[in-house]
Amino acid sequence: MRDSRRAFISKTAMASVGLPLLPGTMSAAFQNMVPTSKPIPMNQELPKSQIGQYGLWLADQMQDPPKLSFRNDLWSKIEDWKPSAHAKAQEQIAEPLIKDNITVTLKRKYNYDGLEIEELTWKLPYGRPVEAIFLKPENSTGKLPAILALHDHGGNKYFGKRKITKTSDTQHLLMEPHQNSYYEGRAWANEMAKRGYAVLVHDAFSFASRRVFYEDMAGIEWGALKAEGRTDENSEDVRNIEAYNEWAGHHEHLMAKSLLSAGTSYPGMVLAEDRIALDILSARKDVDPERIGCGGLSGGGLRTVFLGGMDARIKCAVCVGFMTTWKDFLLNKAYTHTWMTFAPGLANYLDFPEIFGLRVPLPTMVQSNNHDQLYTLPEMKKADEILATVFSKAGHSERYSGKFYDGGHKFDIQMQTDAFNWFDAWLGK
Repeated sequence: MRDSRRAFISKTAMASVGLPLLPGTMSAAFQNMVPTSKPIPMNQELPKSQIGQYGLWLADQMQDPPKLSFRNDLWSKIEDWKPSAHAKAQEQIAEPLIKDNITVTLKRKYNYDGLEIEELTWKLPYGRPVEAIFLKPENSTGKLPAILALHDHGGNKYFGKRKITKTSDTQHLLMEPHQNSYYEGRAWANEMAKRGYAVLVHDAFSFASRRVFYEDMAGIEWGALKAEGRTDENSEDVRNIEAYNEWAGHHEHLMAKSLLSAGTSYPGMVLAEDRIALDILSARKDVDPERIGCGGLSGGGLRTVFLGGMDARIKCAVCVGFMTTWKDFLLNKAYTHTWMTFAPGLANYLDFPEIFGLRVPLPTMVQSNNHDQLYTLPEMKKADEILATVFSKAGHSERYSGKFYDGGHKFDIQMQTDAFNWFDAWLGK
């Protein structure tokens, strides 16, 4: 799976570097920048970046701290700062408003490995139905603390909820190596449920049941799906899935441009659908709505940043393997990351970790890996310092935990144990 991840990164690198801003947004962004750089002598070698000689100048224009950062001297109390910062983040993310009443359908209910499992589905006003898995301990009673478990990206859009769950002794043959690679062989949502939690895992926007189907496409054709005639997108054949994931990797750029054209963004769409799942979890009779947390690795960590930062119903949050600064994305690592990360203009107001910091003083954990190839270690450390400063200034330093582990991009058993203990401590299991 690591090889497929590298292949996905390699194939999508060139198209991922530039975030296309709408003309009005671009103009406003540069009007708000404060030039700080000095001219570089002609004989001095320019620092390199993923966008060549443009990187240093752009990085020097970035205000630190940004305009609505709580680290600014303008604010001393979170209640004075948060409303304006939250409102601006909401504006820049451009999350669509979904007003429809959502009806949840129970497709199947059964027990497996000490857990009671429900297979659920719900219909949104657009796209195919969302599919989800709900897990809780067998014979549990009363209202349970709950976790909205957020699956990863991994360059694999064919799968979603199945990446972090296990509902029978038979898994798809691609899921076992996925869980071995990223989760040390565990379906971590199951492990969370076994500790006494109600856990909901749903397919994120553009993944699995919510993925873009080739048969619904118009105006663009490419890839092995068409060339080799494998257009049965419900087939579980490995070659079909690999072809779909390659196609979806290209299509993500088109999706991002189209969403921007509609006045929303990729993170806005994902956040909107994650909030619907949170609505559904909160409304269950077997869930205590005052004790709900969320977490996830990689793309799940990214989703945790936005959902945990923007929705105060998340009482405890653990972001795993997705924490750095906007400067790191700008200079070094944007090519390794999904369009789900980028909201036009948001960097003018908050650094990336400060999106997550909007949840202060609610308990917040970030887990990072020292050798994670998706970020640079100095900027991961800088992000940790930013969040620690936000919580300390708010007078709640004990409610932030930033942990670093050896190894690459992962959420292994030691990290899971630390995360689960954090949930136990703050959700009062």
